[in-house]
Formats: sequence, structure tokens, C-alpha cells
Amino acid sequence: MNDTESTLRELLGRRVLILDGAMGTMIQRRGLTEADYRGARFDRHPKDLKGNTDVLALTRPDVLRAIHDAYYDAGADIAETNTFGATSIVQAEYGLEAHAFEINVAAARAARESAQEWTRLTPGKPRFVAGSIGPLNKTLSLSPSVADPGYRAVTFDQVREAYAEQVRGLVEGGADLLLVETIFDTLNAKAALFAIE
Repeated sequence: MNDTESTLRELLGRRVLILDGAMGTMIQRRGLTEADYRGARFDRHPKDLKGNTDVLALTRPDVLRAIHDAYYDAGADIAETNTFGATSIVQAEYGLEAHAFEINVAAARAARESAQEWTRLTPGKPRFVAGSIGPLNKTLSLSPSVADPGYRAVTFDQVREAYAEQVRGLVEGGADLLLVETIFDTLNAKAALFAIE
């Protein structure tokens, strides 16, 4: 057991830890434009990126950092990374599947930097980072084709590997724990848990 895990377990034995709120809502309130999502790095990218909140880890990490800071300032003990859809499978919709690992590392680092700063400011209240692992836009349990109910757009191994890549990025970026959340397909969730294992 490492020091972070020991600290988390000790705190959980004494009190409820508060998780932050909705990242997507906070990003929407910022009124970001297509140019914000693209940044200089993706200014010539062939697909629209507005709405792909995960790419902001690469193009506008300052926005993510400000949101994490606001949640820690409001009393959160744990901030989730901005990686709800940061798998290669979801990012393929935007043509950014090759950047999934990097997005996860950068998003975890943004949350980690904020957590470290708030822990430094209030050493009696350490802050933590939860790596957010969300649903996919493809399901293992249902066919996307009414005409072919046995068809699947992805395989279990593809889903597991996409989640494993995400997990590696979150851990490398500094996540203290992993949060599998809002996955509506239990087989997809199982693949995420296998990836973590």
C-alpha cells in the first residue's frame, strides 16, 4: 500500500470524502468556441472538435485547471479528470483516436497540479484525483443494426484495449484512483474492469 492509498483509507475511515461536480456543465458555461477546442495544435484538423471536451486537455488545460481549482475551493476532496470520453473508440468520432493516451495523461496532470497546489495551501485537507472512465459510443451488448441483431461494431478485446490505454494514461498522469462511471452497457463496464485489472 502506498502513502496516497494509506491516506485515502485513513480519511475514509473518519469521514465522507466529497467528489467534485459535473465537468461538462462547467465547461459549457465557459462558452468555448471551435477555436478553443482546436487550439493551435489542431487548427487545421479536418473534423469539427467543438463538443469534444476531452481534447481541451491538450488545447485549453487552463480551463480544466480553473474548474478543478473551483471545485477544490468549494470543498471537494477529490476531482475527476476530464476524460469521460477519452478512449480511442470515442475519440475516433473526432479523428483523434491516436491522441487518446496523450489526452488522458494531460487531463490527469491538470487535475494533479490543482490537487497538489490545494494540498499545499491546506495541508490538513489533502486533495486527490479520480481518473474518470466513461461510456463508449459503441456497445458490446446491442447491435447498431436492426437488420443484423448479432452484429457488433466492436469486440470485447477492442473495448478492453481502449480502456487499458486510457487507464495507462490516467495512471501516468497522476490519478490516485480510477472511477468507472455511467457505463450503460454492463459488458462494456466489464471490459473496463478487466482493463484496470
